[in-house]
Amino acid sequence: MGLLGAFRKRPSPDAAARARVAEIARRLGGFGPEVTLTVNEIVCADPACPGTETVILVMIPGERSRACKVGKPLEAVTEEDVAGALKR
Repeated sequence: MGLLGAFRKRPSPDAAARARVAEIARRLGGFGPEVTLTVNEIVCADPACPGTETVILVMIPGERSRACKVGKPLEAVTEEDVAGALKR
């Protein structure tokens, strides 16, 4: 490994969790490569919110973007949570 290899940034656990949730959403939603998925963990200050939630944004060309929410932190999101969020 050269000098530059020593400075390569490893994916953060957060990035790995985002990729994991996006892969689940892509598979369960049957989304092809033309569909853009973003996964973010947010903290909602509104008392009606669960506090920390994970938002999966589904962007299909020619359609309105859709936010699918899971009322859990990113690391705690399961395949069942994603399936439920995509159905809503």
